[in-house]
Amino acid sequence: MQRLGSMIHQLARYRSQWEGLMRAAATNEAPLEPLKTALQRLVETENFGVNPGNLRMFTYAPPELASSPGLVVVLHGCTQNAAGYDLGSGWSVLAERYGFVVLFPEQRETNNPKRCFNWFQTGDTERDRGEVASIREMVEIAIRKHGIDRDRVFVTGLSAGGAMTAAMLATYPEVFAGGAIIAGLPYRCATSVSEAFECMFQGQTRPAGEWGDLVRQASRHRGPWPKVSVWHGSADATVKPINAGEIIKQWTDVHGLSTSASRSETVDGYPRRVWVNDAGEDVIEEYIISGMAHGTPLATGNDENHYGVAGPFLIEVGISSSYHIAKFWGLTGSIVSQHKPSLRAESLADGQARTRQEDRRGRGKDVPSPIPNVGGVIVRALKAAGLMR
Repeated sequence: MQRLGSMIHQLARYRSQWEGLMRAAATNEAPLEPLKTALQRLVETENFGVNPGNLRMFTYAPPELASSPGLVVVLHGCTQNAAGYDLGSGWSVLAERYGFVVLFPEQRETNNPKRCFNWFQTGDTERDRGEVASIREMVEIAIRKHGIDRDRVFVTGLSAGGAMTAAMLATYPEVFAGGAIIAGLPYRCATSVSEAFECMFQGQTRPAGEWGDLVRQASRHRGPWPKVSVWHGSADATVKPINAGEIIKQWTDVHGLSTSASRSETVDGYPRRVWVNDAGEDVIEEYIISGMAHGTPLATGNDENHYGVAGPFLIEVGISSSYHIAKFWGLTGSIVSQHKPSLRAESLADGQARTRQEDRRGRGKDVPSPIPNVGGVIVRALKAAGLMR
């Protein structure tokens, strides 16, 4: 009983810290509600196929695609939705300018009350199971519908979406040519709620070989491996920056590289480290954004390489992570649209309310997830923290 009491106390402390950070971000960042968005740009595909994770599927395909178009899967963070994260990150605007397709899986509140992807649940992060299987199914649908080049499929995400990006790269490495993990965590850093909190707020240190083994054990794939871009704020109090270093250890080991970078440089005022393979290809990059809290780095405005709109967890720091990630993947080689597309007007607040209303109506069948039998008080605490369905 003493151990149970200690566990409850620790989880309550983590929950309080988590909710405080969520409130602070919503208060301190410029609100997105007054801004205009292109919610109409995203098209939902209902009943898209096998969906064990009970997720929603949204896509944007620009009017004109590049030859051999690419596909970028974009995973939002906790408390966000597909349309809001698209507006903030600028991915559909990038897609229209460079002629690729974007796919936005969206979490349901019935799966996670904070709309976090369940990156810490083994049933959602093992190949052909749960949420990763649903996202893989969406990718296949998008590839077939839009004539996507299978060698140009990528995935990125923020926070819980970043951790789920790591899961997609580990469980389906043959599907993705590259991934970008923003304020995320290494694959299999956590396989329980308590471990999830510990990884976020403290970090977990392991030898590179152990991290790499977790990826190698996730599938039968033995290479080639996806390129990986890692972004993290040095002042992130929600997901500690130590996680960026552990992600680097995991993927340098998978690629058979030293943890020491091949070269270092400065991009838009921030340090960039690069790892190069034996073929001379840049296969891993890392940006640590000095002074930035938890969120996606943005450079907003009308300049050539500026994309997105600042808001909660979408932070103006003078560098567009979305643009530089797309460039790292080779998606910015040729411009399809000579002018940056304008977004049609609808408030994000209206769109988020509409999404929540549709979520409560439960498009498709909401599949309940089993709750561990660890006592009602623990279950209620974890649900309230958004870390259990």
